[in-house]
Amino acid sequence: MGTILLPIGPPGSGKSTLCNGLQQFLTAINRPCSVGNLDPANDNIPYHVAFDVRELVNVEEVMDREELGPNGGTLWAMEELEANFDWLEERLEDCGSLEETILLDPPGQAELTTHHDALPRILHRLEKLGYRIVVIQLLDSVVLTRPSLYLSSLLLCLRGMLHLPYPIINVLTKLDNLKAVGGADLPFNLDFYTEVQNLHYLLPSLEAEQAASSTSNNEKWSALNTAIIDLISDFGLVGFETLAVEDKQSMASLLAAIDRASGHVFAGARATDESGRTLEDEASIWAQAMSEGWGGKLEVRDVQERWIERKEELDEAERKGWEEEARLAGALPEQKAAAKVVRKEAARQGEEEDDLLAEQERWRNERAKDGGGGGANVAKKPA
Repeated sequence: MGTILLPIGPPGSGKSTLCNGLQQFLTAINRPCSVGNLDPANDNIPYHVAFDVRELVNVEEVMDREELGPNGGTLWAMEELEANFDWLEERLEDCGSLEETILLDPPGQAELTTHHDALPRILHRLEKLGYRIVVIQLLDSVVLTRPSLYLSSLLLCLRGMLHLPYPIINVLTKLDNLKAVGGADLPFNLDFYTEVQNLHYLLPSLEAEQAASSTSNNEKWSALNTAIIDLISDFGLVGFETLAVEDKQSMASLLAAIDRASGHVFAGARATDESGRTLEDEASIWAQAMSEGWGGKLEVRDVQERWIERKEELDEAERKGWEEEARLAGALPEQKAAAKVVRKEAARQGEEEDDLLAEQERWRNERAKDGGGGGANVAKKPA
């Protein structure tokens, strides 16, 4: 059996975008994967979908028939998927015969990862079938810009880790957009937020935010914030990877973390032929990439420099690098090296010719002063 990757997170955290990015990245390193849509309300699917839960249940029909709202309709649809688990099993078997990795794109309702039991029961049945399951819990990095939003997001992540008893990777997404939404003014460096340690240092910022937005009793809010921080610290489970989905190094770093969680890092190092047989003397593209002096792990300091401190400068350098790659690949017009040499030589000769004409003009002027006239149109350099 293969590996099932399940991105979860609030709406807008980037689940479908990650599925699309992982599908392209895995295919590029010769690890093709299938993606199935489990969100019955997802009308905008950017990736190539192998199967769609809307073939089984339509959330709009559920809302009309059961007189439910959007959240209730989605939860009811997940219960319908659980009741028709054979449908999901057949689709996964069809995908598993072709690809080892299967991505499932679920709904973004927080209830599914905090207290509703349909999703854990579905995952448990998949685990009994032999699938390895890795949950990727996503948060939009904009939550870092407000201390209260960050703290509540930590609580949501912790609840998700307790509700889904599988390897979970927490990820701060959209790092490439963080500076534009206030990331340049964070009171702490990025590693403070990713390592989730010493959260008590956040209390003054929480108090300042509360004082600016409310005139109520701040002592009660301070006590609540302290209790939440103590709860998160006592569990000691939450930490974050970072992701800019369009950056290949960031994607490689996340995939390395996923492979460590799923065990692929130990089992997927050898290449296979068209029939699936292992090639003993040939490493996979991914294994080769990981062995070329780079362990696939981005340091948080590098992430901060790339996306917050020097974003514009490094964006420009990256753009120039892409243009050069495109020229080398023939996608952009490139002037031949010989033509460049000819133009350079012509420019040099032009400069010499200008110097010669200037010297000729000076010589004629001197002849005119000496009474010799300027009839001869031949330049001579002085001895």
